[in-house]
Amino acid sequence: MGRHWKIALAVLAALVLFSLATFPALFRSVLRLKRATATEEQARRDIAQTPISTPTDAPQKAQMYWISESAPATLEPSEVQLPLSADPVQRAKQLIAALILQAPTPAQRTLPADVQLLQLYLLSSDGSAIADFSEALGTETPSGILSEQMAVDSIVRTLAANVGAVHRLKILIHGQEADTLAGHIDLTGFFPVESPAPTPSGSPVTATTATLPSSSPASRSAPSTAPANSSAPH
Repeated sequence: MGRHWKIALAVLAALVLFSLATFPALFRSVLRLKRATATEEQARRDIAQTPISTPTDAPQKAQMYWISESAPATLEPSEVQLPLSADPVQRAKQLIAALILQAPTPAQRTLPADVQLLQLYLLSSDGSAIADFSEALGTETPSGILSEQMAVDSIVRTLAANVGAVHRLKILIHGQEADTLAGHIDLTGFFPVESPAPTPSGSPVTATTATLPSSSPASRSAPSTAPANSSAPH
């Protein structure tokens, strides 16, 4: 074997020994970093998931709309026991928070896990609700007519089934009007919130509320100011 080969093998052996000696320390550092990141992420989620509670909360059966496990292209009503406020604004916030956080399975989720409801206003004069979501609603909702439509419809149908004071819904993203949710469903107007016909729990419901972008002036009407009786989520 030539001298150069012997030197190369010696260097290679030294590198292998060095790697074996340093790998445990490197591995421990990676684990510590991973744990620290996970802890920070969990802390952030815990803050974001602080339950909304009011003095008038009472356990009630709420009808929630998530993706059907047996028919993924449809929504399915599920009956869930929740502490709900008598105040319609707080009640709507509690329902939307439950819609985000309490999906039966990840596959049935209609809204991104990281999305937050920043604020909700209700105009008592005509039942118009304005829901302001964090940017994750637009950036993390899968782009596509069906996924965007089911995201909007799950909110609309859940509010319709549980909050009689809400008659139509406007969705904002981080305080701003967005043209679309994730490229397809029009967010420039209001979505009608109509009480659904009685549907047995577990029966799939086709998502039909959302619409494609429209340039009609009527569809782009938006409230100029927030109502005085609005309240921030706790």
